Amino acid sequence: MIRHLYHTIAVSRPGFWSTQLWFYLLPLGGYRLLQEWTFWIGATYVMLPLGLLLYGWNDLLDVETDRHNPRKGNLLFGAKSSDQELRGLPARIAWVQGPFWVIFTLIIGPKFLLWVAATLAVNALYNSSAFNFKGRPWLDLANQIGYLLVFILSSWINQVPQLPWQAFVFGAAFAMHSHLLGQIMDYVPDQVKGRRTTAVVIGLVRAKLLLAVLLGVESLFAHVAFGAPPITLFMAAGAIAFLLNAVVKKEATLTVGEMKLLLYGWNVAAFASMYWVWQSGLFVGSGV
Repeated sequence: MIRHLYHTIAVSRPGFWSTQLWFYLLPLGGYRLLQEWTFWIGATYVMLPLGLLLYGWNDLLDVETDRHNPRKGNLLFGAKSSDQELRGLPARIAWVQGPFWVIFTLIIGPKFLLWVAATLAVNALYNSSAFNFKGRPWLDLANQIGYLLVFILSSWINQVPQLPWQAFVFGAAFAMHSHLLGQIMDYVPDQVKGRRTTAVVIGLVRAKLLLAVLLGVESLFAHVAFGAPPITLFMAAGAIAFLLNAVVKKEATLTVGEMKLLLYGWNVAAFASMYWVWQSGLFVGSGV
């Protein structure tokens, strides 16, 4: 029982929960909702249950790649699953989603089913052999725009207006650069397995440079759209770091220690900035 619980939690990638919760809070800037039970149901869902759906589906089809991936096998980056654990995973994913989906349908109404359909469609495009966006350069990055569905769900659950377009653009760019970073981390195992990710196709140096460009553009956009010095400086620092990495280390891959340091650093930054972003209403007011 304990082993199954640990595996379920590990599959949901607790190291990524802070990002999903950060996205959930963006539409709620300036709103005081801590006393509302619906707020807590939504906040809980976007971490473990949603993570289990997104990454569990991925794990079911990435068995061999994950088993040979040095960064997997922990709560930060996800599980290395045995055949027995994988056989029971679809049922666990369904059981965990069920209660939340019923509650959200009661809170939001029938339109919540559109959100479910969109979420399943985005994941099917990425994971299914028929579409296989995960193995199609550039489409693998574009598919990450699906994370914007967290914005929509948060607004519906908490009955607040949808974010302005600037926040959606920033969120889409953020999701794509995060996925590209994951591809850079997985460069060697993906290359060995013959997976055609964007990073593998363009090469490691170009992938690092592309990541630097994305972070630089996000930094400039954050400054113009939101006037947020902390976010602007954070993104600019990331851009400079990966530019230097591409120039100095070139084809050198990131070590597992560097990968963990990056994710720990992001988690600290995400949790440290959540209250400020929420209290200031920074992203909510960007369209005013």
